[in-house]
Amino acid sequence: MRVGNTVATALAGLWLLAVALPVLAEEPAAPAAPKLAAKDGPKAKPQPEARKLFGAKQEPAPLEARAIGFYSRGCLAGAKPIAIDGPAWQAMRLSRNRNWGHPNLVALVQRLAVDAKAKDGWRGLLVGDMSQPRGGPMLTGHASHQVGLDADIWLTEMPDRRMTRREREDMSAVSMLGSDGVLVDPKVFTPAHARLIRRAASYPEVERVLVHPGIKKALCEDPASDKASLAKIRPFWGHHYHMHVRIGCPPGNDLCKAQPPATADDGCGKEVDTWIALLRRPKPPPDPEKKPPRPRPQLTLDQLPAECRLVLETPAAPAAAGRPPAQKGASRDK
Repeated sequence: MRVGNTVATALAGLWLLAVALPVLAEEPAAPAAPKLAAKDGPKAKPQPEARKLFGAKQEPAPLEARAIGFYSRGCLAGAKPIAIDGPAWQAMRLSRNRNWGHPNLVALVQRLAVDAKAKDGWRGLLVGDMSQPRGGPMLTGHASHQVGLDADIWLTEMPDRRMTRREREDMSAVSMLGSDGVLVDPKVFTPAHARLIRRAASYPEVERVLVHPGIKKALCEDPASDKASLAKIRPFWGHHYHMHVRIGCPPGNDLCKAQPPATADDGCGKEVDTWIALLRRPKPPPDPEKKPPRPRPQLTLDQLPAECRLVLETPAAPAAAGRPPAQKGASRDK
């Protein structure tokens, strides 16, 4: 056994845990795998994966709008779609049918689009994944986005024309990072990008804006940044070609489980510097004796809030006139 490699890997894992814990606390770990029945007893019937059940639903549940459960373990009743074309936005990756959200989220994204165009010189938003028609776990791409309160906003500006459906599938988002893959490229990440991110964080209903640590570092060094917005803008893996905007539980929505509120710390000291150091840390050499991790257990319907069964089983209302049919299949998460 290569003891040196094993120790280095363990230390790197502990460091990563210490750095990421404040953000990871907002996303509960995957549920423990169900216990197997005793060998001499009847075998438990396998439960279908919730992601397959919710991923198969093409229309929302015609119920009162409610975010049910937590961001990474729940569902959505009474979802509304954001229009695929608006005065200051266009929805992307239409084949995924993920342009749904709680009405509060839809209103927030529309407001951000209009405000950014009028006040920040941003031509318009390209709106990525929000939620599925009934929320719930997704077949690909996200652990959260389950209760209709999360939206991915591309950091690529909307073109000055209406894109075709094919273009919305094929167009790649632009990374804000430089050649080192850690810090932003100042030729790509501009003051307009910074204004857009701060605009998103400025709304009272927005609780988190997740961005790449390199983007967070750039915002921390920008004299135009304010402490209140920076406290909401949190560094996290990926997120170098889009920002993840999350709003809080709607008032009076008792079935929605809130996340811990953001602290007053702007995160521009040790926190972001530790993230940057972690990203620059050389990866330990592969350990040939290390066993591959077990597949992550998938949520079942029984592990979601009980109300999600009603959301899943309620018949859909007649299709809204004029709404284009969802295309089957999914594209790359870009």
